[in-house]
Amino acid sequence: MNKERLSKVLLSPVISEKAARGAETASQYAFRVTPDATKREIAGAVEMMFDVAVDQVQVLNVKGKVKRFGRLYGKRKDWRKAYVRLMPGQEIDFGGA
Repeated sequence: MNKERLSKVLLSPVISEKAARGAETASQYAFRVTPDATKREIAGAVEMMFDVAVDQVQVLNVKGKVKRFGRLYGKRKDWRKAYVRLMPGQEIDFGGA
């Protein structure tokens, strides 16, 4: 796979209570990814960027919420989320400390 493409697949980690609980219990991390990313591309990008072994990737599309701005209605963008499970003994440290 193209390294330039893999470097653009992951947009950001998802930091939430649910994601933290998954990281602690199942060695599973959540990432915001590009809308056209495939499971193989996501696995390759995580392996390349964090130097870990990926076991499984689950991908889901998150629908944007409808919000009101006074009288007007607006909609947030739809986005794609990936849950990446690592092989046993692997870990990603986002803190950098």
